Amino acid sequence: MKVLIIIPAFNEEKNLEKLVYDIKKHCNFCDILIVNDCSKDNTRFISFEPPVYKIDLSSNLGIGGAVQTGYKFAYYNNYDIAIQVDGDGQHNPSYIEALIEEINKGANLCLGSRFIDKAGFQSTFARRMGITYFSKLIHLVSKKKITDPTSGFRACDRAVIKMFATRYPTDYPEPETLVQLAKKKLKIKEIPVIMNERQSGVSSINFIKSIYYMIKVSMAICFTSISSK
Repeated sequence: MKVLIIIPAFNEEKNLEKLVYDIKKHCNFCDILIVNDCSKDNTRFISFEPPVYKIDLSSNLGIGGAVQTGYKFAYYNNYDIAIQVDGDGQHNPSYIEALIEEINKGANLCLGSRFIDKAGFQSTFARRMGITYFSKLIHLVSKKKITDPTSGFRACDRAVIKMFATRYPTDYPEPETLVQLAKKKLKIKEIPVIMNERQSGVSSINFIKSIYYMIKVSMAICFTSISSK
């Protein structure tokens, strides 16, 4: 079984070395791909030995483009499972094997959710309200209950790797892709995880971007629910 960890990274020079170390400690059987989304810091100068690989994008593609680059790599290199792990240190690699286990049991995609056991860092109040809103909207259009629809901590099988390599939303893709998979009757699973606060750096989502995020993603979810077959 070939497993790839995809780490999208934008200005994460202070987090990557520890993250890669922690991933190797918990699952040394996985390959790791860092997708440097044209960072402005020294991320491009950080190098690792295989099985850790790095792609330095020549222009900033945003989170969707960076993650899709990882899925294209996974698809064309015949990986059985691909797992997204954020580059900011919020996702605990100790849960990676549990994500893989759910894929091996038959799930097409498995999310790590911080809201099943409600333990650890629960994000800010404003973001929790946004997450609750998206959870209800996704349930409305797809009849699928997802507790943590914005979670970027996720594992997927070959079928989903192929789908995401072919089409992946550009901005804030997590909620939209869940609707896409639900409408295609693919199996989505969640497991409880404990997430950390960002280890270093600053989130790219500010107040203005949050408003854009809510409007854009709401429209995308509704459109996807109508157009997906």
